[in-house]
Amino acid sequence: MKQLRLVALAEACGSFAKAASALNLSPPAVTAQMKALEDELGVPVFERIAGKLRPTAAGKELIAASQRVFQALDEAERAIQALKSPDAGSVVVGVVSTAKYFAPMALAAFRKRHPGIELKLVIGNRAEIIGGLVSLDVDLAVMGRPPAELDAEMEVIGDHPHVIIAPTDHRLVRRRRLSPHDLAKEAFLVREQGSGTRILMARVFDAAGATAPLIAMEIGSNETIKQAVMAGLGLSFISAHTVAAEVADGRLAVLDVVGLPVMRQWLVVRAREKRLLPAGAALQAFLAKEGGSFLPRMSGPRLAG
Repeated sequence: MKQLRLVALAEACGSFAKAASALNLSPPAVTAQMKALEDELGVPVFERIAGKLRPTAAGKELIAASQRVFQALDEAERAIQALKSPDAGSVVVGVVSTAKYFAPMALAAFRKRHPGIELKLVIGNRAEIIGGLVSLDVDLAVMGRPPAELDAEMEVIGDHPHVIIAPTDHRLVRRRRLSPHDLAKEAFLVREQGSGTRILMARVFDAAGATAPLIAMEIGSNETIKQAVMAGLGLSFISAHTVAAEVADGRLAVLDVVGLPVMRQWLVVRAREKRLLPAGAALQAFLAKEGGSFLPRMSGPRLAG
């Protein structure tokens, strides 16, 4: 175990000296351990390139093994803690950035009922959260439907409408029953490639047989997108939950487009390979049963459909 930790740390630090410092060991002691390991394996674990350590093929295998071993040990420790008290333990929750408008409130309500359970919140884009599920670093994720290649267990939290927003003084705001064809020449502000919202927007225009709209700007934050639309930089296809407050306050307008809102669902997702401890199972059940009550309330026909 010490050697596995040393290999992983040396790879992260890029040198044995830094690894020794992090472990409060002397550099000669670290060098001796690494030599003993390489003698036992019969192959080098690291090579030095431009003064920096780089793992060999054997080193990469050891690093991958160490990640699995330490993850298993961490799960065992958490399981033992949970066995000591059914209402204890910790849960790592991944939340896609669009869900941050309701997920924290749901998690806060869960914590009030289970104050002994520690929640570790990870907010990221779709690709980052899927990565956490695949690596098993994330116990549960609040997100839209994951890719088919991810073997996952899913439970519905609630409906998730998507709309097209515009500045309140935009010329199309007063138009009724617009089609995607009417919007093909409009400038759109979009999330990064691979985001669920951007993928869904492309499907909407494809399904209507309309030309994909002009991408005026790619923006990595829904908050920035909202401000940019208010400033008149373009339109945006976006989750209605992210703009409920701004629409209610009259700072943004929802366009009346045929076929919108597109209704998707919020899900609580677990990689089937991930073993849930009692704390995680309790949170999964809570989100599936009560998570929908924390979704922003939509008002008006253009939001509610």
